[in-house]
Amino acid sequence: MTDHKLTRNILLGMILGAIVGLIFHPFSDISWVNGYVTNGILFIVGAIFVTLMKMLVVPLVFVSIVCGASNVTDPKSLGRVGGKTIVLYIMTTAIAIALAVIISLLLKVGHGANIPTDGNTFSAAQPQSLTQTIIGLFTSNPFDAFAKGNMLQIIVFALMFGIAINLTQESGSRVKKWFDDMNEVVMSFVRIVIALTPYGVFALIAKLVITTELSKFLYVFGYFFTVILVLFIHLFFTNGIILSVFARVNPFIFFKKMLPVQLFAFSTASSNATLPITLRTVEKNLGVDNKVAGFTIPLGATLNMDGTAIMQGVATVFIAHVYNIDLSLTQYLMVILTATLSSIGTAGVPGIGLITLTLVLTQVGLPVEGIALIIGIDRILDMIRTAVNVTGDAAVTTLVAKTEKQLDEKTFQTSAVK
Repeated sequence: MTDHKLTRNILLGMILGAIVGLIFHPFSDISWVNGYVTNGILFIVGAIFVTLMKMLVVPLVFVSIVCGASNVTDPKSLGRVGGKTIVLYIMTTAIAIALAVIISLLLKVGHGANIPTDGNTFSAAQPQSLTQTIIGLFTSNPFDAFAKGNMLQIIVFALMFGIAINLTQESGSRVKKWFDDMNEVVMSFVRIVIALTPYGVFALIAKLVITTELSKFLYVFGYFFTVILVLFIHLFFTNGIILSVFARVNPFIFFKKMLPVQLFAFSTASSNATLPITLRTVEKNLGVDNKVAGFTIPLGATLNMDGTAIMQGVATVFIAHVYNIDLSLTQYLMVILTATLSSIGTAGVPGIGLITLTLVLTQVGLPVEGIALIIGIDRILDMIRTAVNVTGDAAVTTLVAKTEKQLDEKTFQTSAVK
């Protein structure tokens, strides 16, 4: 299924789900509607879809991060370019998620909705101290972490395992090839589940409309516009500072030359699909030498998922508010840490952010079912945040190239777009 067809089908599933929900909403108290429709067909389809999403989290994150870490190059020869790039990508992602959480809390997005939780009682996990959190990043038994779905430990183990592959010569090459093949298989699995999204959206939205007061949906629009607000703040403000203050180049020229890339990213909603045009634009139009761009741009498609991190931050605050669950400062710091780490190695394909969102919610004890509130409009937001992702890749690349004296400023300044 093409991206355009998937977008169309998801929107169609959302609309049809809302229509079916509105039809059955007045009859929600009737036993056969409640038994066979709401908690029957719709519940089964929706629950299976959510379960499939949760099932993908561990293999997707582990394999993707191992591949990303093993493809970086030999850690002994990463040098200044590698170190700067990785640090900057992680820092911008952390800034993005922090902005999302802070702005969402200030705007109180979703506050007052008090949506019921199907009779289940959800409470936030007990907060740990910062010391316990740091120690808890490491596991003495990785298989236990896999079995329990402890994603922070899995992420750290995957990073270390990927680096170990790089440090190993012939055997490491064989293992790396196996993980590259496994990554292709996992991504095929992801595409299968994403292809089922229209059906999951239909069931989840229909059930939600049947069981929820219609006035509650006004809060979803608050979430939608909050995500867009934070995306644009990060796109222009954060990247603008990187370019004007640190790289000391004209950000207006940069954004003008990146517009075709942003439009392509918006249309495909895939950082990986946009990678060739991003690389060409950075080299030909921004003047970055291939020695830098050839490393930083592909790495950015793996490490730098600022837009996804923003969505996860706003969604976490939104879901906590609509279910009337209070999170502590430590738990919000956990959200920032989890979303930052989970963005490392997250595949640049459409819809992947919702899958990794499940692990962020799980880490702080929020109901994964809350994704049903936002899944219908996520495809539109996914297109916008992909444009933010690729712009961040190019901004960091420009800064690294400037510090390494690998930026042709004459090419950057010229108005011609090649």
